[in-house]
Amino acid sequence: MAVRDGWRCWVCDEPVDADMSVNDPRGPSVDSRTADKKAKIPERLAHRACNTRKGAVKVVIAWPDRLNVVEPAPLITVADRLERKGGRELVARCPSKKDAQEAADWLVDRFSRLAPGLPVTATVEPGGGQFLVALASGRKR
Repeated sequence: MAVRDGWRCWVCDEPVDADMSVNDPRGPSVDSRTADKKAKIPERLAHRACNTRKGAVKVVIAWPDRLNVVEPAPLITVADRLERKGGRELVARCPSKKDAQEAADWLVDRFSRLAPGLPVTATVEPGGGQFLVALASGRKR
């Protein structure tokens, strides 16, 4: 699992040190994105602190500050819907095509670790004087 996840925490997307104690907040921990035991979501690698914090509050996958996006979608919700139903979702608006393409590239990379069994593609489309970023999954509805 850790090798599959590239030794990166699925919550914060930061590296996890394999040699760190499991009792250290930055140490490795086995986690699941859901408490639903019937869900078909695999266990994932997380930092001990990210795993503990996740138990107390709903997980939010942060969009990087470097991306110029307006009204970014909550990525856990997007991942859950795309895994369950497939299809396409608009996830952000950007003021320029360059900003939108940077966001699209980041999303595809981030989803490769957030939902590794869910192949997604991102598209950039003009709309209303802005550029829309959409994620799509080939999963059938």
